[in-house]
Amino acid sequence: MDAHAGLTRHVAKWIVEQQARPLPAGLDHHLRRMTLDAVSGMVASSVGPVSGAVARHAAALYPGDAATAIGHGASSVLGAALVNGTNGHGIESDEGYTPGSMHPTSVVLPTVFALGQSLGADAGRVRIAAAIGMELACRIAAAGHPATRNRHFHNTPLGGVFGATAAAAVLRGLSETETAHALGIAGSHAGGLFEFLGDSAEVKRFHPGKAARDGIAAADLAVAGLTGPTTVLEGTDGYFAAYAGSVGEAWFPERVTDGLGEQWVVLKTYVKPYPCCRHLHGAIDGALQLRREHEIDPADIAAVRVETFPIAARHTGTDLDTILQAQLSLPYAVAVALTRGAVTLTDFEPAARDDAAVRALMGRVSVTVDPDADAAYPRSGRPARTTVEFTSGRTRTTWVQHPYGEPANPLSDEALEDKVRGLCEPVVGAAATADLITAVRAFEGLDFLADVDRAIRSRALVAGRTSTPHD
Repeated sequence: MDAHAGLTRHVAKWIVEQQARPLPAGLDHHLRRMTLDAVSGMVASSVGPVSGAVARHAAALYPGDAATAIGHGASSVLGAALVNGTNGHGIESDEGYTPGSMHPTSVVLPTVFALGQSLGADAGRVRIAAAIGMELACRIAAAGHPATRNRHFHNTPLGGVFGATAAAAVLRGLSETETAHALGIAGSHAGGLFEFLGDSAEVKRFHPGKAARDGIAAADLAVAGLTGPTTVLEGTDGYFAAYAGSVGEAWFPERVTDGLGEQWVVLKTYVKPYPCCRHLHGAIDGALQLRREHEIDPADIAAVRVETFPIAARHTGTDLDTILQAQLSLPYAVAVALTRGAVTLTDFEPAARDDAAVRALMGRVSVTVDPDADAAYPRSGRPARTTVEFTSGRTRTTWVQHPYGEPANPLSDEALEDKVRGLCEPVVGAAATADLITAVRAFEGLDFLADVDRAIRSRALVAGRTSTPHD
């Protein structure tokens, strides 16, 4: 028998049995951190045009009032999941899991928020569903990465739809057999192409919302009696064969099963300190370190060389017409870091993108592949070497193995709350932000969703705001 035979049913069995087992020490606190980080991004994104477009679509196709679409009021379960998932990925602030190059909270938390509200689930049940869903999403993404990315797919909706399905199965009380069928149905929903990188198409933002919606649908269809292939993960024509390739060469079943339920990989997710693609963060850290340690006048810089792993080295765009183009541009991010000494959401606003000094320096940034960084990513870091060459001929270099926010180089709880305030206060004010932090830290229910939604919409009415200035 092949080592990966029965993988889908093994996962379904774990999803059901894990619900009766205690979560490990530290995971509950970690879930609250992840939730706070994710909701802050949803709040900041909710007043932008992408969120508005998806909310209008959801209202037309999925009307209802069972759940909260943050920034847009009451919605149906599918509508809220779609909108909040889009919001979660809407400003590139969402946490992630480096070995899988994916963002579990942006898919799984909108799933459990929408279903949890509609079912009146208690907070403990919601957290269990979130933990199981995010754990599975991370493991499935890591089992096929980087092969899935090299085949041009976006890992967040790929692994995410299985995580969303698992979370929905927990909250809906699916049996082991129903859960296996739900996972089989989810496989037909897996998708998300990376072609958006070419012109920074905003459909990227939509991918997690689609996966959250589809995960809920997969679980509900299984309850309704629709069957899915119960070999969807490991089968000859299954998910990994289609999206990654050959077992043992392109995908590794042990990354799904080893230590499942005992060693929680979701504890190893990172928090982003900068609202842009995570692949850029090692070089940003290096540039900021050089600026702190040396007196740097951007006008004195002759060239900047970034050497990193191949996937990061693809992010070399120099068109800055949209916020997403800037957020996916390694040359722009490094130029901002060296010029301004920080990288914040305002650095991606139109006026900031038009800064002549930043644009001039961006033209002197080159990006190449480094063999050591290539060997390390994704299992042993997300490295970048950043070298600044001055017009005087001197050079300064840094090497960052683990960008700020990784488990090996973490953000403190205090730093995370500073990030939350920076994202939320411009949208809802200091008092509502403080209330949100308190409520999520307590996590005694999901009332904070409706509370922050009301705060967003009331402030928008007062300000006459229809979108954020940074869109």
